[in-house]
Parts: sequence; structure tokens; C-alpha cells
Amino acid sequence: MGLTASVVRDPETRELVMESGALVLSDLGICCIDEFDKMSGTTRAILHEAMEQQTVSIAKAGIIATLNARTSILASANPVESRYNPSLSVVENIQLPPTLLSRFDLIYLILDAPNVTNDRMLAQHLVGLYYETPNVVEPPLDHSLLRDYIAYARENIHPELSDLASRELIAAYIEMRRGGSAGSNGGRGRTITATPRQLESLIRLSESLARMKYSRVVTRENVQEAVRLMKVATQAAATDPRTGRIDMDMITTGRSTAERELEENLASSLKELLVERRGNRLGVSEIRRQLGEVLNAQVQQEDLTDILKVMDADGLVQFNERAQTVFVRAGVIG
Repeated sequence: MGLTASVVRDPETRELVMESGALVLSDLGICCIDEFDKMSGTTRAILHEAMEQQTVSIAKAGIIATLNARTSILASANPVESRYNPSLSVVENIQLPPTLLSRFDLIYLILDAPNVTNDRMLAQHLVGLYYETPNVVEPPLDHSLLRDYIAYARENIHPELSDLASRELIAAYIEMRRGGSAGSNGGRGRTITATPRQLESLIRLSESLARMKYSRVVTRENVQEAVRLMKVATQAAATDPRTGRIDMDMITTGRSTAERELEENLASSLKELLVERRGNRLGVSEIRRQLGEVLNAQVQQEDLTDILKVMDADGLVQFNERAQTVFVRAGVIG
């Protein structure tokens, strides 16, 4: 069926008809997606539109249409090689585009940490499935009652922000922004702990919390709980494992502030190194060795190659990647 829609031939009339996919069928509901990290590039592009504009555009077999996809997306993804590496960021672990990852209101990391109590409960449940008369655990709430409760809330409860809630949202957003204003090297080390997209998420979460209580007004307490959820979920996922600081750029761009600063420092040092070697051809290995001495740190081959490609595109050097040589153009770098 797919996520969007497909064009199939009707078995009776033999005419081309449109068959709705999961996103379209979930209009005004919830679409649950498993193996979110296994999607193709085309599917990801479709999800960008669905999560941003709440629509799905299709152009197949001469049929051009825009379908409503006003749905909430609940997705699960596995880390690369099925093992989470705590020394890497969330984006590096699950390898999803930051532009797609940043569209989720909440991002939870669920790690399989050893715990005797939880492991015993899980083992007892799994073993119990193979009993002839397994112990049936009654749910805390009847399924039909839960379904009616959710349906009524979605259809009839539309909370509005109160003055206190509005002021609390503004104050919380400013506080979250202030939390990333101080850096390790003065004004340059600024990290971003919140963006306008996170503020919109806070508003949606606050309204959802009020709707859960059948409240037609978003209270200050709803906002405070939304902020707490944001901190324990999304901002925890946005923590830079190298510095321990919350940096929303980890999710929105896939690169931390520290990584960008390191790249800028490396590019600046490289220009200073090459300015005295105009008109000469140098080996990349020699440049890497000299840079390591200047920076008193090991320079990664990939980082140096990326910067040289940019400098080559800007006409500053002539970089031969196959021969691993760099010709410094005379009168350009300065």
C-alpha cells in the first residue's frame, strides 16, 4: 500500500484508480511507522511535505492530486548496526536527515540497559506466552472506553491559550534559549538549546495535555509539563556526547556547534599555512602533518579533504583528490 497513494488498475472496469496509502488513510488520526530508518530517499521527501504542510502530492500515470494527510506520526527507528553508540549523536546513530528529525515534537531514546527487575518481568511475560494457560493481564482501561475517550477529546475539545499560559510559554522559550548562550570560549561558543520550531512544539504539547483533561483552556501547569517533557525527551536527544551540552543543532543540522567551530578553526589554520606557499604543489599528507603541529592535535583525513574541496570550488587551490596533491594558486589566498 505504501505511505502516500498509488495508482492501480481496477480489476472490473480496468480503469486507473487511486489507492490511498497509510498517511492519507490516517487523515485526522495517527500514523504509526516502524523501521523509520529503513525508508528510501523518495519516501523521506514525501514525509517532509506531510509533516510540514499536512498534505501529500501525487503525480502518477497522468493523475495529479494533492491529498490531505492531517495526521500525527508516531515512528520508531533502530540505530546503525542495531547498537546505540553513546559517543555519537542521535543523528549519527540512526542516520536520518536532520531536516526530517527536527520535525518531531518529542524524540525519546529507549536504550536496552540491564535491569534485574525489568528483565525478570519481560522474561516472565515471554515465557508465559508458551504456557497452555497463560496468565492474562487485564489492561488498566477497557479498550472501547479508551477509544471513545480519545475520539471525544479529538472531536469536541479544542483548548485555547490563557494569558498565564502564554506568558509561561514565552518565559520558558527565553529560558531555554538562554541556557545555550554561554560557551566555553566566550561569545563564540554559543550553543542553541531551542528554536522557533521547539516553541511551536511546546504549544502543541500544552494543548494536547489540556485536551487529555477535557480542559478548554491551556493552563500554566500544562505548559510546565510540556517543558518538562521537552527537556527529558528532545533536549536529552540533542545533548552533544563530546561536550555534554544541549545543542539543538545536533538535530536541526546534524552537526554540533563544537564541530562547526573545529572546522572553522581548521580552515583558518589551513589558509594561514598555505598563504606562504603560493605557487607550490604540496602533498595532502604533508599538509596534514604540518597542520597537526600547528594545532597540536591530530587532523582527520576526511575533515581536511572536505575543506580542500571547498577551497578548490572557491578557486583558492587546485586539489587533485586522486593524486592527493594541492596546488596553491598564486595571488589568491591572503
